[in-house]
Amino acid sequence: MRKSPARFLSLIFIAVLLLPATLSLAQDEMAQPLIGSWETCAVPTNLPESVNIGAVFALSEAASVYGVAQQNAVQLAVDEINASHYLGEGTTLNVIFEDSAGNRDQAITAMTKLVEEDQVAAVLGPTLSSEAFGADPVAQENSTVVMGVSNTAIGITDMGDYVFRNSLAEAAVIPGTIAQATEQLGLTKAGLLYGNDDDFTVSGYEVFKEALEENGVEIVGEETFVKGDVDFNTQLTNLISAQPDAIVVSALAAEAVQIIIQTRAQGYAGPIIGGNGFNSPAVLRDSGADSEGLIVGGAWNYGNPNPTESSVAFVTAYEAAYESSPDQFAAQAYTGAWLLATAIRCGDSADRTAIRDALAGITDFDSPLGVFSFDENRDPLHDPIAQIVVEGKFQPLAVVMAEATAEATEESGG
Repeated sequence: MRKSPARFLSLIFIAVLLLPATLSLAQDEMAQPLIGSWETCAVPTNLPESVNIGAVFALSEAASVYGVAQQNAVQLAVDEINASHYLGEGTTLNVIFEDSAGNRDQAITAMTKLVEEDQVAAVLGPTLSSEAFGADPVAQENSTVVMGVSNTAIGITDMGDYVFRNSLAEAAVIPGTIAQATEQLGLTKAGLLYGNDDDFTVSGYEVFKEALEENGVEIVGEETFVKGDVDFNTQLTNLISAQPDAIVVSALAAEAVQIIIQTRAQGYAGPIIGGNGFNSPAVLRDSGADSEGLIVGGAWNYGNPNPTESSVAFVTAYEAAYESSPDQFAAQAYTGAWLLATAIRCGDSADRTAIRDALAGITDFDSPLGVFSFDENRDPLHDPIAQIVVEGKFQPLAVVMAEATAEATEESGG
């Protein structure tokens, strides 16, 4: 039976009352892991006293909603790595942070400084895919590993054999999210809105369009915008007038917030389905109650009812260090730092090519993201998760839907 999107949004508020107990039980059953659970090879014996890595993150301007959490998480991981002597008793891992401000040219300058002047062994970042397409070739030309920890656009790892990412591509997340939303909500038609001047948002649009078509959802309208726009009312009016079951959006955080607010202001109460740019607590904070019912696929969720031991330990450590909860971008950055440290450890070398070879060989790695491996293209392999916003937080869609369905059954006397 086809579910009503409006009915669905009312049920999620009921379901959330039962959700915290489920999540708490799952977390209580998890033991805190020892750092030894990360030990995948022998303690190195040939490393220098100090190994430097770099990190290019958007620490200012609009994209800092992602980059600051990434910086926090990497610093947390590096502190843990050093405290546990993961690289051996006599070796310290250092990280040099550079601010890209979400700007492609600034990211190129930062990458050039790190790999040519600072001579770092490897680099994490940049934050945005558009930055990566400019900066990653600099690392490739200098035979330096660069690992994207939030780059999801198509073609990132095609730039060279020193380019890795541990962030699931939109192509690995969106299809499952659309399939689950279509099944659970009975979607038959959707409106598409996307930024047409950014590599990430265009890539997300292409994947969304293909996924909607594959799931038999009619696209009743397409509208575009450019980065920096603040008024989306004309585009939204056009889409809403076609009476879609869902409005699907590929946007970065700054635009995402205004799109959510303006969509609700026009009286649209159905689901908004967003790409990875929506996947930040800052988006939910800034859009407030209007974000309720937002559906976003992700690589990690704070409230996963079946968290790995590493995920539980990461959340505990992050909250203790920063007095705030981590988001997906923090989890990916934290995991990225541990992956680089593991490549240095297992390769027993700070040589850039040795790090690349060791990193490519990592499989079945216990991480907050789940059991993690790199595929032959240096892209990540682990399970994504579909999420929905309930009471201002991302919750696993499957859990919320199960509770909503049970409540509906009880109400009907079934």
